Amino acid sequence: MFMERGNLNTYIGAHARDMPFKCDVCGKIVLDKFTLKRHMMIHTGDKPFKCELCSKMLTHRGALNVHMRKHTGDKTFCCKFCGKTLSHMGALNVHIRMHTGDSPFKCEVCAKTFTHRGALNVHVRIHTGDKPFKCELCAKTFTSRGALNVHKRIHAIDKQFMCELCAKTFTHRGALNVHMRIHTGDKPFKCELCEKMFSTNSNFKRHMRVHIGDKPFKCDLCEKMFMRHSDLKRHIMRIHT
Repeated sequence: MFMERGNLNTYIGAHARDMPFKCDVCGKIVLDKFTLKRHMMIHTGDKPFKCELCSKMLTHRGALNVHMRKHTGDKTFCCKFCGKTLSHMGALNVHIRMHTGDSPFKCEVCAKTFTHRGALNVHVRIHTGDKPFKCELCAKTFTSRGALNVHKRIHAIDKQFMCELCAKTFTHRGALNVHMRIHTGDKPFKCELCEKMFSTNSNFKRHMRVHIGDKPFKCDLCEKMFMRHSDLKRHIMRIHT
């Protein structure tokens, strides 16, 4: 028993940290009220922390500190596989999965897997049809802000990333980096079972299905399973149309 209310409140406060707090919007469970409050900013759009250099707004001070490293060039986290440096541990962990092939986040609808939760969240919108990002010029909508930004360059006719070897231009740096492997012959993704090398993570993951027999794409008309979405589409065209 507690003789004083203050002792009772102290006891409750000490154990409240062990009680899970649930987000009413998405159902996510967190361990404390502070984390829940910060998480809710994702849904409310509240971003009270502003970068003084580029005016970008962020949800919490930790995110602002990580963001500032883009301006300072501070990249202290190094990949042991390829030597690439990144600005924070979370980004390094996601990057390493590109080498290991680890994709722990799985879509419950089609079983496709992803290296980080953000990619899964964007992917799920394919199934739900949700496209919350709208182009102000043509009203076309997109599942992610990144896709919207790439699309906007079509209006600006802006292909600012050019290959120095063949002069081919790209709308974003990621596409240029993948393209460069054609010239360099770089194949950073290695199958540990047969040692075959691949230039892109998507080709590597598709190859792994050969070994594990994974067929994630199912025909809704006859329930036949396929390793690739393109095979499923070809099957439907040939058999069911």
